[in-house]
Amino acid sequence: MSQLTPFHIAFPVDDLDEARRFYAGMMGCPEGRSADTWIDFDLCGHQIVAHLAPNARRGEVRNHVDGQGVPVPHFGVVLTMDAFDELASRLKAAGVTFEIAPYIRFKGEVGEQATMFFYDPSGNALEFKAFADFSQIFAK
Repeated sequence: MSQLTPFHIAFPVDDLDEARRFYAGMMGCPEGRSADTWIDFDLCGHQIVAHLAPNARRGEVRNHVDGQGVPVPHFGVVLTMDAFDELASRLKAAGVTFEIAPYIRFKGEVGEQATMFFYDPSGNALEFKAFADFSQIFAK
């Protein structure tokens, strides 16, 4: 696959109003269609769907990457460095607690990237990352 197209992901949330405040309000994701049990959001052109599932199980699985315990599963978007810095500043100003605070991973190595991890109000792990050089996204 060489053409970049929007991805779709559906994930559980405990409270749709809280999800709306977090994703539309704080994250700035425009809201799309919705019903009594789900809401579509536009995350950088990608369709993410919050489904009401208050009893969904969320794991505490961690994989170690660059000395950090990375939560699994997680999702997010690769941003430009400027957009990454702007989002990190907005999250800090809003008082978001980071699971892994913004930092440069693999510094000076192939695949060097900025990354940060945090949770939405329902406990879903989110990772946003950025590359100064987008050719490094899949570099070995």
